[in-house]
Amino acid sequence: MQSIPDGVDVVSTAAEAKQLASPPLLIVNSVTEFLDEHHIGSGSLEWQRIGDGQSNITYRIRRGDDDVVLRRGPRPPLPRSTHDMIREARIQALVSREGVPVPKIIAACETDDILGVPFYVMSYLDGIVITDLIPAELASLQQRRATCEATVDTLVMLHQIDLRRGELATLGRPDGYLQRQLDRFASLWPNATLRDLPEVAEIGAWLASNIPTSQKAAIVHGDYRTGNLMFGRQAPARVIGLLDWEMATVGDPLADLGYLVATWASPDHEPTTMELTSVTRQPGYFSRDDLLERYALNSSLDLSDLDWYQVLALWKAAIFSEAIYTRFLRGERPYDTQFGPRLERGVPRLLQAAKELAGDNQTKRRTL
Repeated sequence: MQSIPDGVDVVSTAAEAKQLASPPLLIVNSVTEFLDEHHIGSGSLEWQRIGDGQSNITYRIRRGDDDVVLRRGPRPPLPRSTHDMIREARIQALVSREGVPVPKIIAACETDDILGVPFYVMSYLDGIVITDLIPAELASLQQRRATCEATVDTLVMLHQIDLRRGELATLGRPDGYLQRQLDRFASLWPNATLRDLPEVAEIGAWLASNIPTSQKAAIVHGDYRTGNLMFGRQAPARVIGLLDWEMATVGDPLADLGYLVATWASPDHEPTTMELTSVTRQPGYFSRDDLLERYALNSSLDLSDLDWYQVLALWKAAIFSEAIYTRFLRGERPYDTQFGPRLERGVPRLLQAAKELAGDNQTKRRTL
């Protein structure tokens, strides 16, 4: 945890922020006043940037006896619709009432007055996010399997929420969800890239020509992967928090399953930049087929079209990863010394993986 501003991402006052060419991510005095207003802790702040998110930004903030998390969008200018913090907080509050494990929303700032973007504050969860290291408490073969089971079972639980209750149905329009996904991401591409990658249009055309019929409407997380799950620190493996609800809506649940499977690190698949939890390549963790078998065990959905959903996931990942790469090239991600540079080759690899999967799918009407 830090308490001394670095003068770039974190500054002490709004006056200091105005002197910077690029706005900071935290302004200590301003955040302190906001916390005072909502009776969150007392005294000076300590902070630590947490999470592996490449879009929205998350800070753990400790103040006196209170330990909370502040989540905000990236530096402006960006389309606000893609970084709607207030909507994200509302969704978490709604799914919490349905038993989904999420942090408690404590306060939200709907205006740009304090940090230049809206943000919210939620409870801090003391748990483990599994990425490139296996937690000692969950390292046995039994707990590795239990980790995978909990990952899939939490997704099944999310997809089984009854949308007829409360405000859940207002989160999105299920009809036409898949077509809107294609239209939205295709429209983002021209402004997302500085280079020529014709595979984006080719794969987009294949997806548009082969859209499956959605079998049901459900809450779709939109970025469902192990890296967005907080596990308890002790065995047995259990999910205590599902994080990062930026892309959540009402839509086709197989979009979540396709994303989970397509980005799952497995020894029988070549790695991509979206395989952010590399430990699942090790013995004892599920294969991609195991994920599907576990999901099918507790779901009535037909998974025969799942290749299409995996291609969709890889195509979308390539587009938003290219936007990150472009921001890196323009110097808008000065802190990024690892992820951004990898995307020069990482984005074409995602597109290649999508083409290979589409080409292997013999049940579709046309191929690439």
